[in-house]
Order: sequence, then C-alpha cells, then structure tokens
Amino acid sequence: MVSGFVICMSAWGRSVGDFAVSRVSRLFPAYWAAVVFTTLVLFNWPEVRRVSALSDVVVNLSMLQGGIGVPDIDDAYWTLFVELKFYMLFALVVMRGVTYRNCVLFCGIWTLAGVVAPSVDNGVLSFFAASSASPYFIAGIAFYLMRRFGPNAVLWAVVGVQFLLAQHYVHGRMLVSLGRGTAEQTPAWPAHGVILLGFAVMAALALGALDGIRWRWLPYAGAVTYPLYLIHMMAGLTFIHHFRREVAPVPLAIGVTAFMVLLAWLIHRFVERPLGRVLRDGLRRGIQDIRSGTPSRATTDLLPSQPSAPEAERIPAGR
Repeated sequence: MVSGFVICMSAWGRSVGDFAVSRVSRLFPAYWAAVVFTTLVLFNWPEVRRVSALSDVVVNLSMLQGGIGVPDIDDAYWTLFVELKFYMLFALVVMRGVTYRNCVLFCGIWTLAGVVAPSVDNGVLSFFAASSASPYFIAGIAFYLMRRFGPNAVLWAVVGVQFLLAQHYVHGRMLVSLGRGTAEQTPAWPAHGVILLGFAVMAALALGALDGIRWRWLPYAGAVTYPLYLIHMMAGLTFIHHFRREVAPVPLAIGVTAFMVLLAWLIHRFVERPLGRVLRDGLRRGIQDIRSGTPSRATTDLLPSQPSAPEAERIPAGR
C-alpha cells in the first residue's frame, strides 16, 4: 500500500524515462550492497542456508531471478519482483499521463484482471495480475487519490473491494508460506488484524489525520527501512543461529537488531546515496541521448574514432 501511494505520488507529471530512472536509482544501489553482504554471510556461515551457485548470486544482482526460476539469496527479495511487475504496469499509466481518470481506470482494470486470473488458464494474465498482491498496490493508489483530490464514493469503493480481496487471500498465502500442515494449525486472525491496521493507518494518512506528526527522527528512520529490509532476514537468522549458544536470547536479539540497523544506515549513507546519485545522473544522460537520437560526447569519446572518407578509401577491404 505504501508503494502504491508513493509511486502514484512520485510519478505525477513525469515521463516514462524519468519514472524508470527514479525507480532504478532508488532500488538497485542498496540492493546490490545487500546481495553482496548476504552472500558473504551465507558463504562464511552456511548454517541456515548455503549459496548453491555463484551464478545464482550474479542473477540475483539483476533482481529478475523471480522470473526465471533462480532462488532468491534472501527470502525477503520475493517482494521486489512483485514490485517490478507493478512498476511495469504503472508505466502504462505514466505513458498516457498520470491523471485522476487514468489512475481510477488502472485500478479498475487491474482489479478485474486479478479476479479473473485465478479462473482462467493464461500464464501471462496470471503473471501480471498478481492477484494476492495487487489489492495492496491498488488500495495505495486510491488512498493517494483521496489525499490529492479528497475522498469520494468511487475511491472508497475501490478501497473497500481491495480490503475484501486482501482478506480473502490470507489463507492461500499462509498455505504457500507455511505449508498446509502448519497453516491449518496456525490461527489466521493476526494476519487479518494486521491487514485491517494497515488499511486504517493508510486511511488516516490519506484523510490528513496524521499531518500533525512532525517527529525529527522520522526521516532518518524512513531512510534505513529499505536497506534494513534487504539485509535483515537470512543474515539476521544466521547471526542468531551462530551465536545462540554463546549469548542469551534477549541480548542476542537486541544486539543483532542494533547491528542490522547500524549497517542499514551505513549502506544508506555510503552506498545508496552516492551510488544512487551517480546512477541517476548516468541514466538521465542515457535517456536524453535516446530522446535526442544522438549519443552524448561522453559516450562517443569511448568509441574508436571513425576514419574520414578519404582515409576510409585507403583501408584495404576486409580489415
């Protein structure tokens, strides 16, 4: 939902090229650092999971492993491929222009696709419909439209349908994540409650109920959330498993958490920000070259110079 809200907000008034540049420069620098870090941890302490092949690590650096059947280095990465599918779909809205009408149409069409996909034998439709995940993205978009234009019956209807669909898919997601035996023995009400809480918080944000919150530490906390998400799972479990006999449970959990938060901040400060800036500038130049139809001087300087016409005539054939 946060992604649907923020992407709709940040894509407003942008071109497809600008949208692509902002997403690539935002996602990949911290992700590359996280893949390298997690790989090193799993390679040195293969207690929770082993790195099966170096080729898997290389493919993971592309963030496309979910589409070609390569296992994630960290289980948390599965959401990133779903995120990429959302970006690809929303890019269609950006191409047509991010407007209230186009966003509502997008929400309706994607909802219909998500409802139809499970009952038809169409791999492409099922792939992009992302039925169990799309309700959250769509609800986030609707909440942003409420924030920008004010709530109305149509937007509340969109949110209401997504809330019901999200609740419907809880059991299926538990089966996939936990296995049938564990899922049947695990109560589902906490998941339903978390979903309800998430929708309530986003509604409060959309309606302005949280506008008075101006805590100074929030931007710093927000800055580390993405790198922390990327590094916390398999590396964290490995550290806990490795030191579980030497450190008491509570100090171990606190220590691992503190270390992960510190590392996430270091990744943000020394990798995500500087590398993201370089990547963003380079991609913008590349997009500008495409628009102009001519490579920039910085690009052509890397290529061997072409001989002039008279000189070219003196070069023997075949050389």
